Amino acid sequence: MHFSDSFLPTANTVGLSSMITYFFLIFAAYAFLGNVIFCWLGKSAVAPEHRTSRYLTAIIAAVAGISYLFIAHFYHEMLRELSHLTDPAKREELLNNSYNAIGQLRYIDWSITTPLLLLKAVSMLKIQPSQAKSAIFWLLFADLFMVFTGYIGEQQLTADGHIMVTQKLIWGAISTLGYLIIPVILWNLWKRFKDTVQPEERTAYQWIALSTVTTWGVYPIGYVLTVVNGINTNYIHIAFSIFDVINKVGAGVVVYLAAKKALERRVAEDATMNTHLVD
Repeated sequence: MHFSDSFLPTANTVGLSSMITYFFLIFAAYAFLGNVIFCWLGKSAVAPEHRTSRYLTAIIAAVAGISYLFIAHFYHEMLRELSHLTDPAKREELLNNSYNAIGQLRYIDWSITTPLLLLKAVSMLKIQPSQAKSAIFWLLFADLFMVFTGYIGEQQLTADGHIMVTQKLIWGAISTLGYLIIPVILWNLWKRFKDTVQPEERTAYQWIALSTVTTWGVYPIGYVLTVVNGINTNYIHIAFSIFDVINKVGAGVVVYLAAKKALERRVAEDATMNTHLVD
C-alpha cells in the first residue's frame, strides 16, 4: 500500500499531538451527526412547545457535523503532506498555515450555529418575538458582530501566511465587545421572563446562559494564543473540538431533558417511554 493511494496518519509520521487532534476532529463530527439522528428520533418525546428547540438542535448539529467533516478532510490532507516533511521548521509552518485555513470553516460554522444556540436559550423562557423584539435583535446582532469581526481578525495575514499581530489583536478586541454584550442581554431576559416558565425550563436556560458566559470564553483565548511564538496549534484544535461538542451537543441534551420533563407533567408515564419516541 502506498500513501499516494490511501493514507491514514500515524504518530511516527505526523507526531502524537497531530494524531490526537485528528481523533478529536473525527470524534466531533460523529458526535454531531449522531445528535442529528437523536433529535429526529426524540422529537415526539418532548412537550409540543419545545419541538422547535429540537429542530434548532438538529440544524446546529447538522451544520457542525458537516463543518467538521470538511475540517477533518482538510486536516487529513495536510497530514499527508506533513508526513513527507522532516524539517521541524517546515512542519511547524505547515501546521500553522493549515490552522489559519481551517479557521475559515470554523467561523462559517459559528455564524450559523451560535445564533441558533442563543435562540434555543430564548425558547426555554417561551419568549415570543413580539415580547422582546429589541432584545432578541440585539442579542443576535451582538453574536454575529462577534463572529464576523473575529473572522476578519483571523484573516490578518501577510502574503506568506504570517500573522499580523497588532491588527489581529485589535480586531480581537473589537470582537470581544459583542461577546460582552451577549451575557448582559441574556441576564435581562432572565429577569423579565423567569417567572413565566416551569422550574426545569428555568434550569435549562440557566445552563445554556452559563455555558455562553464560561465555555464560549475558550474561543477568544485560543484566538489570542495563536499570536504566541512556538504555540502548538494542535492543542487549540483539540480544545475547540471538545468545547464545540459541549456547547452544541451538551446544550441539546439539557434542553431535551427539560422539554421531556415538561411533557411528563401532562401525560401518563407510559406514554413517554422510549418505545414511543418515533411518531
